[in-house]
Amino acid sequence: MSTNKTVVIALGGNALLDPNTNGSVAEQIRTVERSCARVAQIIARGYHVVITHGNGPQVGNLLIQQEEAKKLVPPLPLDICGAMTQGQLGYLIQQKLREALARLGIAKPVVTVVTQVRVDRDDPAFGEPTKPIGPFYAERERPLLEQKGYVLKRVGKGAKPWRRVVASPQPKEIVEIESIKALIAAGAIVIACGGGGVPVVREDGRWRGVEAVIDKDLASALLAEELGAEILLILTDVDRVALFFGTPQQVFLDRLSVSEARKYLLEGHFPPGSMGPKIEAAIRFVEGGGERAYITSLEKAGEALEGLAGTEICRGEDPSPTAQT
Repeated sequence: MSTNKTVVIALGGNALLDPNTNGSVAEQIRTVERSCARVAQIIARGYHVVITHGNGPQVGNLLIQQEEAKKLVPPLPLDICGAMTQGQLGYLIQQKLREALARLGIAKPVVTVVTQVRVDRDDPAFGEPTKPIGPFYAERERPLLEQKGYVLKRVGKGAKPWRRVVASPQPKEIVEIESIKALIAAGAIVIACGGGGVPVVREDGRWRGVEAVIDKDLASALLAEELGAEILLILTDVDRVALFFGTPQQVFLDRLSVSEARKYLLEGHFPPGSMGPKIEAAIRFVEGGGERAYITSLEKAGEALEGLAGTEICRGEDPSPTAQT
């Protein structure tokens, strides 16, 4: 099957760093290589592909390095760390995707755009940080960290239950959107909005980075909308979305209308720390003019685009949730 449709593919963290490995560069390269082989197959079918990705494990590791080396070199702020991991992961994806395309006889340039995403300084999220980042801390470490201005929340158990949390404001504008469009028009496969993009605000005519993390899927939906993409493909660690996930009442969903997706979201079926932002991103994209969004695993990405796997979110009003075991 051949198509000229544009699809924004949002790669989840597990597509870039297998949580079951030791996190070394060699392991990361192997994981990226497997992911790029899947993406290359989609490109080979004629889709115009734009790639976004998470950076949670990578920016977490970088923050640990900042903490451990702070007595030797000044630590870098969060926005700089976000930009660094965009470059790090973009480099690996560029390299491995070009190799995967070459094996299929496809010669296309692959380009990373270190992307800034505008947020509002008065976003309520700045008053209520919720996004965990970086390492876990022990109780005895709290006072010093709070003196540094960190906001800490208990998110785990055991000897180190505390983590730093930062604001997660809403994405409002892709700053480099015109450059991304120009690269796509020139035939490039673009990697953008890594980790949700670097959050910036515009003050007195100047752009300034802020201590925050934008949700990667919400930024991907905004990018897809601004590009006029037909499809948003959100890849995660499950094949389909489910109601009552992990319980005996679990029901997998093959297809959802926007209205029903929002209904289930409001009923609390999709937690804010996991599936919630993905459903919200899919809703926003379709409501903003996109044809449809899919949520599935990397392994099922190609099948999802054929309507044979994953959960589809569309404008129709006739969804039929299907129970699976």
